[in-house]
Amino acid sequence: MTPPAAAGGRDPGLQPERTRLAWRRTTLAATVVAVLAGKAGLAGGASGGVLAAGVVCCAGWAGVLVVAHRRIRGLAGVGEPERLSLRFAVGVVVCVLVTVGGGVGVVLR
Repeated sequence: MTPPAAAGGRDPGLQPERTRLAWRRTTLAATVVAVLAGKAGLAGGASGGVLAAGVVCCAGWAGVLVVAHRRIRGLAGVGEPERLSLRFAVGVVVCVLVTVGGGVGVVLR
């Protein structure tokens, strides 16, 4: 009997669980950046530039959460998980970069 992966089927191993954990780590890292940016912005006084960078950081963080939640939900089903579309892959990269950029903007003020 050939294993499912060799026959072209999906290997039901731990790969979906590892992918879910990776998405959770990504959202946790984005949350830490947003919280630290907010803390740095509040500690030094909130000027217009700091507030703008904080809003950008929070918007990027929200985007990461939306894409990650959609992906985790797509992996939870039985059988073949839905594939991550190029649009969402590019979207999460942009959201992560926006989050980091906003965090750096708050810290460097």
